Amino acid sequence: MTDYTEHEMYLRRVLSNSIGSMNPSEEAKKTARKFSNSYYMDYKQKLLNDYADMTLDDIENSEIISTSFGDTLKIAESEKIKFEITDNDFKRQINNNLKLLPKIGIKTEQNLKNKGYSTIESLKKHDKYCDIASSFLDKIDDLSFAEIVEILDNNRYSKKCRDNILKSISLTERENFKFMDIETLGLSNVPIILIGIAELKGNRIISTQYFLREIYEEGAVIEAYLSHLDEDSVHVTFNGKSFDVPFIKNRCLYNRIDANMDFPHLDLMYFAKNLWKDQLPNCQLQTIERELFGIEREGDVPGQYIPDYYNAYLNEKNIGPIVPIIEHNRQDIVSLASFLEKMYEEVN
Repeated sequence: MTDYTEHEMYLRRVLSNSIGSMNPSEEAKKTARKFSNSYYMDYKQKLLNDYADMTLDDIENSEIISTSFGDTLKIAESEKIKFEITDNDFKRQINNNLKLLPKIGIKTEQNLKNKGYSTIESLKKHDKYCDIASSFLDKIDDLSFAEIVEILDNNRYSKKCRDNILKSISLTERENFKFMDIETLGLSNVPIILIGIAELKGNRIISTQYFLREIYEEGAVIEAYLSHLDEDSVHVTFNGKSFDVPFIKNRCLYNRIDANMDFPHLDLMYFAKNLWKDQLPNCQLQTIERELFGIEREGDVPGQYIPDYYNAYLNEKNIGPIVPIIEHNRQDIVSLASFLEKMYEEVN
């Protein structure tokens, strides 16, 4: 019988969980299969079989709604949520950030604080910065949330002060957050097939999704989504600054929809990397769900398979392949609310 040291036993155990090892474990084989193309092709066929006798009418909490671009499918769900944004007196905190003033960087701020200028208010007595400090403080009380986010976001040192943008959300009403995610037929110049938006109402989160039953309904899907937005809206997304919002703008142009999408935007992907990159394997949305919230998705479909699943729905006239896509989208937008609350709690 071969004797192994504790370290050797550990290495054998780790390597057995790798599909590339000489003797992979059953767990490794199961994991590898779950991420293989054949797994998702088999899963699609299973969905086609399971939902063969069902129609869109069988999707719970769904209804057909009308817009000026025609009809589309709306799916709405409500669930309880814990979401607390306690007051942090953020405008007072702004007063401590000298870098918000022009020509004051990290070193200059430190030098000024070493000389006793610890707040913007105190700079009103400084020979060089008195005028810009006075001007800034005169207008700060009248600034809207959108204007404050713009100041923080455009500041050249905002990457080093990213926590301030998260802290600033105490200045707006929680009902203004629009947790949003889209599903598309590709990465550019193709239709949006699903838009999900989640909103906070009391102690509940309401997720509303608009689904493209046929390709020609894209205009109706976009217009239905836009009906949730007003001048106080705040976009909350995960990689939405780079993808979701520009994509919607492009499809608005294609469908000749005149839309204002220029709202304050909290892209939680950037905040996640800033806060959690050292404690997580990666900062993907589902990794955060699993590692920080204990959420393990079952029956999920990765984004790269969504176009194929949607086309199967169209070609087979079978709702099976789009059922997990709708659930995938709903889980994404609801998770964003939990992410935002946890981020706010950590930075405060």
